Amino acid sequence: MSVRIIILFISSSLFLSCSKEVIIDIPGFASQLVVDGTIETNGNPLVLLSQSANIYSETNLSSYLNNFITNADVKVVRGVDTFNLAPMNIGDLPLASQKKLAEMLEIEYNEVILLPLIVYSNLELIATANSSYELIIDYNSKIYKSTTFIPLPSYLDNIYWKPEISNPMYGKSWARLSDNSTQYDAYKWEVKRINKNTDNEDLDVIFRKTNDAYFDDRFFNGQSFDFTYDNPLKRKDSTHLKEYRRYFRMGDSVVVKFSKMDLNTFTFFQKKSAQLSSNGNPFGSPINITSTISGGALGIWAGFSPCYDTLYCIP
Repeated sequence: MSVRIIILFISSSLFLSCSKEVIIDIPGFASQLVVDGTIETNGNPLVLLSQSANIYSETNLSSYLNNFITNADVKVVRGVDTFNLAPMNIGDLPLASQKKLAEMLEIEYNEVILLPLIVYSNLELIATANSSYELIIDYNSKIYKSTTFIPLPSYLDNIYWKPEISNPMYGKSWARLSDNSTQYDAYKWEVKRINKNTDNEDLDVIFRKTNDAYFDDRFFNGQSFDFTYDNPLKRKDSTHLKEYRRYFRMGDSVVVKFSKMDLNTFTFFQKKSAQLSSNGNPFGSPINITSTISGGALGIWAGFSPCYDTLYCIP
């Protein structure tokens, strides 16, 4: 027997004799309350409640809908005023709230109105800027709380459309912003077209955002600068060139919804966006999305103060 074979035999024996069975105790699944709530100026509060699902449980629309909660006691406190939120069918909400819900869930408006979901809302509570709103949920003898602050809005200095040199029929949306140096600011960018189709209907029913719609002033506090965003809108127009899919086309009329939020709201959505962007990337770092709800619940109670401007895509 050669020396090399003897050494290999001894090494293999030592390796096998040092092996040890490792038993990992994986904790059992414990369902948690999940909160998806939003409130923005000139609008009503919208709160969806559900139970978290086991990752190994069956995944289909029926099981998804069965996780929603309809028997909680929900209220919002603003200053000395308390507003009870009632469970409501989507069809009983105002049109603006229905569209906002579609934006929250990131599905089409004509799809969201068909969902048999219960939404907690109060049509008498109209949110205002520069105010704090405390969400209180009483469910299964447990109390969950969260507070969001709606800051005063910040207005864009200018918005404009810049056509591409390679094809002047297409261009990007641009804006100029002067950030306030005396405060923390976080922003969200959303758009929708208001051109009419052949039936005289708006091309876009709801606002849409890109994956990087949220940003704050950590790197440009107090500065004035120009920035651009891709077009996130869906098109069914076969004449729109595919290589310019994320561009606006000459003649588009686009409403820009530019919103402000507090730090907790920005942190939640910025981390959520980063997690979605890195999903499936084997080299991506794990991202822990911090809940803004106390008491052991998951989710977000978010406040926004939007302002609106119209971008006309003409040279």
